[in-house]
Amino acid sequence: MNYQQWLILAEQRLHDNVQQDPFLNPKLDANVLLQAVTKRTKAAIFAFSETELTQTELDQLESFLHRRMQGEPIAYILGEREFWSLPLKVSPATLIPRPDTERLVEVALELAYKRLDLKENLQILDLGTGTGAIALALASELKNQAHIIGVDKYNDAVQLAQQNQQQLGFSNVTFLQSDWFQVLQNHQFDLIVSNPPYIDEQDDNLMQGDVRFEPLSALVAQQHGMADLQKIIINSPLYLTTNGALILEHGWQQAEKVRELFKQNKWDSPQTAQDYGGNDRVTWAVWTK
Repeated sequence: MNYQQWLILAEQRLHDNVQQDPFLNPKLDANVLLQAVTKRTKAAIFAFSETELTQTELDQLESFLHRRMQGEPIAYILGEREFWSLPLKVSPATLIPRPDTERLVEVALELAYKRLDLKENLQILDLGTGTGAIALALASELKNQAHIIGVDKYNDAVQLAQQNQQQLGFSNVTFLQSDWFQVLQNHQFDLIVSNPPYIDEQDDNLMQGDVRFEPLSALVAQQHGMADLQKIIINSPLYLTTNGALILEHGWQQAEKVRELFKQNKWDSPQTAQDYGGNDRVTWAVWTK
């Protein structure tokens, strides 16, 4: 079987599952799997479409295709996802990094560069780091102008983040196991960033798409998704320098509630930024007390 024949067959098999899983994109998924197994670009596969697949490649493709037909995320099947142009290892122990979270990185960088006008080196905290995506993205941009600490409650996530750090070779980031601020009692930060759990446990979307396979502990929060956001807003001032900022990702309908939480807890001028889809996604405020 050659490349073209396999793509036609795989696309059809995936298409037959679309009614059960509307999040499948048969053509795209088949191409991504074939690129991963053959280690060839999409252009090369198109140009050499009559290349015969080896039995080893066919066996691996069959395994991947079967998993995708069950709805398993491509990122978990391949064990990798790109974020901020960085290749990151992923596993079912963590959330899959998403493009919307790059908006959080952009806001954090804007605030970081303003702080760098006032001091030479920044201390930044990433709460609930998961794969380390946010921390590593910031490390890649700020280099020796900042040191980033990423913490996660779960050891599997910390180990994965450390693997990503080693793979990328960044020395300006440290990953620690910590239940939010637990091991950070003597630390002060210029910026705190977080993409915490913010989905209501009754949300119907938890039964659809990739989130079915992701850890609920990284998705769901009590109080209709607001509990962890509230905890971070209340406790962050203890760990911020004067005029330090807290930047939070949240659900697209939570921006007003998050801004109100900031105001109730005496933060200065909370603001919200939209994601690439035009939805309210990132809210931040400065601690001036």
